[in-house]
Amino acid sequence: MRITRKAAGAAAATATVALVLTACSGGDTGSDDGEAGDVTLNVAWWGNDDRADKYEESIALFEEANPNITVQRQFQAWDDYWTARNTEAAGQALPDVFQMDLSYLRQYGGTGQLADLSDQVGSAIDTSGFEEALLEAGQIDGAQYGIPTSQNTLAMFYNGDVLEQIGVEPLEEGYTWEDFNAFIAEASEAGDGEDPAIYGSGDYTGTFWFFAQWLIQQGVQPFTEDGQLNFDESHATEFLNLASDLREAGQLFPTDRATQLAPLSGFTSNEVAAEASWDNFLAGYVSDAGTENIHMLPMPSGANGPQQFWKPSMLLSSSANSDHPEEAAALISFLVNDPEVGEIFGTSKGVPAVAAQRDAMNVEEGSIDATVLAYEESVAPDVTETAPLPVEGFGSIEAEWMRLAEELGYGNITVDQFVEQWFAAAADTVGQS
Repeated sequence: MRITRKAAGAAAATATVALVLTACSGGDTGSDDGEAGDVTLNVAWWGNDDRADKYEESIALFEEANPNITVQRQFQAWDDYWTARNTEAAGQALPDVFQMDLSYLRQYGGTGQLADLSDQVGSAIDTSGFEEALLEAGQIDGAQYGIPTSQNTLAMFYNGDVLEQIGVEPLEEGYTWEDFNAFIAEASEAGDGEDPAIYGSGDYTGTFWFFAQWLIQQGVQPFTEDGQLNFDESHATEFLNLASDLREAGQLFPTDRATQLAPLSGFTSNEVAAEASWDNFLAGYVSDAGTENIHMLPMPSGANGPQQFWKPSMLLSSSANSDHPEEAAALISFLVNDPEVGEIFGTSKGVPAVAAQRDAMNVEEGSIDATVLAYEESVAPDVTETAPLPVEGFGSIEAEWMRLAEELGYGNITVDQFVEQWFAAAADTVGQS
């Protein structure tokens, strides 16, 4: 049955592109080599080598089914990726198809950089397999600027090998932020004599999405419906101070060591016992850390539990200036719908958004995909919130939060200075007063 679904999906994708190319056959499609009907698409994504291999395999399937389309690929690490996209956006030269993060959707979609894919839905792009709420996550004021590829939620990862090495027990479900701090202190003390030293965690307050998770637990939505910040300086100060004692005691993974190891982290270098991130990071963590003994727990609980939320783990968008909008849309549709692509990626980008891709996965007991699926099933009762839609300019203020966190880690600024500087930057970016 799975083979039948795969074949049907591939045939549907091929038929979609065929219809697109038929519609374009009245004239030259603007090929790079001058031959009518030949099209070159530029595709970009962020990620590691494992993700690159999966994209290469998936795009090869698309090219095999559509021999008149050549896809040029590029990928970078997260920071370098957005630097490259910002440069391209300034020159109106974004890729035909590229990975989009919810954090940047308003920044690019609200400034006319992204194609409104609404016109392609139902023709070049098949969205019949999507949950409407997830599809809407890629919309701004009714315009479809991104097609979700998958969903994820936050998780607390821990490395069983590292904990066994230092003789510390893992956290148990239902733990609080205070429990997490106690775990960090215990693990850092136990790992102090190792070479290199082992720490319980990095400074979790340096990631804005964890702050957003904490805010929701306080009954505060991070953003207003009209695209403004919905929290104040006191909220940011309280959250950053959660880790102040650990920071002052030197029990958080050192910032200078984190810089030395980049693009790996302390966690993937087996020098940190626990790290919070999105659940679809499991595949990359296992690959980079070289161990399958990595496990997930829900996020620390507030008064009402973890109160987590589903988030499109990533979306696919297209440049508003693409010379080949129909073919770009057809590639997007292929990548989010084709069952064989779902089998290739598994849960490495999050749990696939479309049932046909989920059904096509080879989910073996004990596999990474099975672990992520089981985790999402286990935390489903705790997913009580919808994903916050970030404000326009969120990518900039998220990066500023990370930059100031680094300065805080080096001891160059205080928490109060962090908060003052960040809100000043936010005021310039999103009009927050």
